[in-house]
Amino acid sequence: MIWLFDLDDTLHDAARASMPGIHEAMGAYMQRELQLTREQADALRRLYWRRYGATLLGLIRHHGVKAAHFLHDTHRLPGLEARVDGHRHDFAAIRRLPGTKLVLTNAPRAYTQRVLGALRIEHLFDGIVTIEDMAMFGQLRPKPDTRMLRALCARLRVHPRRCVLVEDTLGHQKAARRVGLRTVWMQRYVRRRLPAQPARGRRPAYVDRCVLQLRRLVGCFGRERVAAQA
Repeated sequence: MIWLFDLDDTLHDAARASMPGIHEAMGAYMQRELQLTREQADALRRLYWRRYGATLLGLIRHHGVKAAHFLHDTHRLPGLEARVDGHRHDFAAIRRLPGTKLVLTNAPRAYTQRVLGALRIEHLFDGIVTIEDMAMFGQLRPKPDTRMLRALCARLRVHPRRCVLVEDTLGHQKAARRVGLRTVWMQRYVRRRLPAQPARGRRPAYVDRCVLQLRRLVGCFGRERVAAQA
């Protein structure tokens, strides 16, 4: 089994540690680089996130923004390590899971390494896949891009049915199910419902499991027959 763990609001409380700072930095970047007001930048950031799944993709497509420049500028986050917080019982559960464990995040590598280091859980994972690793044919294809997910399974040499995506974002899980992955909705850090999002505890058809704690993953797929490895 291959376990693919999202980072923000799955392994740690990003709404507390980093998201306010990232959103503020994105807004400042867009105001400066695109000559927008604060209100215009905030509206455009949200529009591109809804349309493309990542603000960065809209900035690249419509404004020629360089990904590396944007990611570095918006993820500097002074004092991040002091704010990062997770749950030791979740981390103990990850340690007990059989199979390969990877972090799969749309965040940049430097930020991901800082968060994992602050949580002291780098050793729990066999590798990390960040947005820099999600380029195909010269273009970024972060979650929820189904082509990227298929390519990742091919790179891992595993049938999609042998992969489990664990994360908080339902749109990413819906795409993963189309590819054939199993899906777990981590709800510990779900604070409010987004439009068209079901209430916490209710399971959409494309989600295999809803959990508030990662320890609920231990053994949850153990008795199910999975497809043979590709």
